[in-house]
Amino acid sequence: MAIIETKNLTYTYPSSPKPSIADVSLRIEKGEFTLITGPSGCGKTTLCRCFNGLIPHFYQGECKGEIIVAGLNVFEHQIYEMAEHVGLVFQNPENQLFALSVEKDVAFGLENLGIQRDEIRRKIDEAMKLTGTYELKERAPHELSGGQQQRVAIASVLAMQPDVIILDEPTSFLDPLSAKKIFEVIAYLNKTLGITVILVEHRLDLTAKYASHIIVMDEGKAVLDGDPHEILRSEEARLIGIGIPKATRLYQILRNEGAKLSDTIPLSSDEMATLLKEAIRST
Repeated sequence: MAIIETKNLTYTYPSSPKPSIADVSLRIEKGEFTLITGPSGCGKTTLCRCFNGLIPHFYQGECKGEIIVAGLNVFEHQIYEMAEHVGLVFQNPENQLFALSVEKDVAFGLENLGIQRDEIRRKIDEAMKLTGTYELKERAPHELSGGQQQRVAIASVLAMQPDVIILDEPTSFLDPLSAKKIFEVIAYLNKTLGITVILVEHRLDLTAKYASHIIVMDEGKAVLDGDPHEILRSEEARLIGIGIPKATRLYQILRNEGAKLSDTIPLSSDEMATLLKEAIRST
């Protein structure tokens, strides 16, 4: 069942000479881990703003087409209504952390929905424990490291228990090890809670292995859409210029050189290592 569906979705920012996204038609199924990638300026962030109603209700401009999220027509429902179904984690966590303590930041959205106090307590405790931020609850957000702030931002969205969590390049300010830990948290939430995850990210070496669905954008259009193993092995993906995982490129090179490897396309170094071990055993 599709949790998000768009048909010929087109949006042009005010005073812009051309659309930021054009004729985007796609389906994201409930419970999927969808990775959206593509060159800078291709419309990834704009598309995500459509999913939670920031477009067309906050950002002005011309928006055409259809978009249905969690059964709601985004054009007909305001941002506060969409917020109950879609949570957005910004690229820079400092843009959404503003309270005097981590606990108050995580509780903010629930308080604005008028949730009962006991229920707020239960939900924020659960969200902080799932994201590993419970021990930080009394700390001020500005005292935390970048990775800790990102976990708090995820907890603040998770506490709302949305159907969909959108993360717009959530690790762009983090080193690879900190980024890996964040991605592991996101993948855990997807698998254990069944939350639909939409991740906008360039670091495919770290993220591709978690995805069940990938959308590649270029010049405002969704040019590739499907299974990550198939999309990332394609010549079209390479020509667009996205960062094909190194394990996938190595697999292609070895196959072209005549190596007898499984037909399963690796998306990570761990998967590549497993394939090589299998190939060695079979020789």
